[in-house]
Amino acid sequence: MMKNSLIAAALLGAFAHAQANTYSVDPTHTFVTFEASHFGTSTLRGRFDRKEGTVTFDRAAKSGKAEITIDVGSINTGVAPLDSHLKSKDFFNAAENGSAKFVADKFAFNGDKVSEVAGTLTMMGKTLPVTLKASNFNCYTNPMFKREVCGGDFETTIARSQWGMAYGLPGIPDSIRLLIQIEAIKQ
Repeated sequence: MMKNSLIAAALLGAFAHAQANTYSVDPTHTFVTFEASHFGTSTLRGRFDRKEGTVTFDRAAKSGKAEITIDVGSINTGVAPLDSHLKSKDFFNAAENGSAKFVADKFAFNGDKVSEVAGTLTMMGKTLPVTLKASNFNCYTNPMFKREVCGGDFETTIARSQWGMAYGLPGIPDSIRLLIQIEAIKQ
C-alpha cells in the first residue's frame, strides 16, 4: 500500500511539474519591428505600437503555444506621410484588415530555452506558415511584479507579396525582415 502511495505521489509531482504555464504579453517590453531596403540605399525601419497576446509553454515537455495580435493601424516609421501610405490599400489596407495575427503551436528548445517558434501569420486575409528563430531567450523573476517573466529576441524574413502586398514591385523590395522582442508575464 505504501509503495502505491509513493508511486502516486511521484506521478502527481511529475504531472504538476510538467504543466504548461501561461504568460501574458507585456506591451511595454514587447516590440514588433520591421526592416526593408529603401531602394538599395539604406534600411527603412518601422514598428507596430499596439500588440497583445498570450504565450503558453512547458519547458519540461518542450512544447508551447502563442497567439499574438498586432494592430496594423498602429504602424509607426516616424514619418507620418509614409505611415499613412503603409496603412492604405497599397500595403496593409488597415481600414479593412485592422490586425495581423501570429499563432504558433510548435516550439523548439535548446535545453530549457526556446530556440524557434513555428506557426502561421494571418495578414490581409491570408494565412501562411512562418518560423521565428530566437537569438536570445531567458526567464527571470521580475522584482516589480514578483512573478516570472520570459522573453527573447526572435526574427524571420518574409516576402510581403505572399500576403498580397505587391505595390511597387520590383522597385520596392519584397523581402521584409521582422524582428520581435517579446516579454511575457506569468499569470
